[in-house]
Amino acid sequence: MQTSLIIPALDLIDGKVVRLHQGDYAKQTTYSDDPIAQFAEYISQGAKQLHLVDLTGAKDPAKRQTSLIGKIIEATNCQIQVGGGIRTEQDVADLLAVGANRVVIGSTAVKDRARVKGWFEQYGADKFVLALDVNIDVSGQKIIAISGWQEASGVSLEELIEEYQAVGLQHVLCTDISRDGTLAGSNVSLYREICAAFSEVQFQSSGGIGSLADIVALKGTGVAGVIVGRALLEGKFNVEEAIKCWQNG
Repeated sequence: MQTSLIIPALDLIDGKVVRLHQGDYAKQTTYSDDPIAQFAEYISQGAKQLHLVDLTGAKDPAKRQTSLIGKIIEATNCQIQVGGGIRTEQDVADLLAVGANRVVIGSTAVKDRARVKGWFEQYGADKFVLALDVNIDVSGQKIIAISGWQEASGVSLEELIEEYQAVGLQHVLCTDISRDGTLAGSNVSLYREICAAFSEVQFQSSGGIGSLADIVALKGTGVAGVIVGRALLEGKFNVEEAIKCWQNG
């Protein structure tokens, strides 16, 4: 198992670095109009894998920012996994063509499983991350939410992971929706549980990281990557501190 990575994340709308509160486009904060400079700073501090979400493309597939993403990948010369409303094989092919090291697939992986499994077989399972956002109900059921959290799929996290293991699933980015963008800490017990249940899958934690203590709390859970977005943009800590904290804790 590789050492866990701190994975800085940027969300892009019309070329600008933004954050949406709980996935709501009406509640948008703009941080920067230069994603290349932002990523370059993260890389200079030791980031080895980056995460990029094309929110414009997620909302309107006709406005995908693929060429801009290609420029960002070229300029940063770093591994970048890219997502945001991936619906067709063309979307996958285009992102791999401009240099994404992995394509992040969310709702489509739940709604159209046969098609997405076909992509795994065609391009290789290592080229994909399933982004699974879960609502955990009172009985502890982990139900996947889809379409930008607008609807519940009725499918459990475990059920979907098992289905994709048949085609070699390697990477899963799992978010507890209630924590996302809140800086309130990760759902540590969720990651501990799923990493133990599916030890051959590399899980990326996402949502809720607000302090270095939140990163320390994830040590020992088994996660292969920790996605950090808003906390870095708001200067709660920097990438170098996060990496050091993960390594030394």
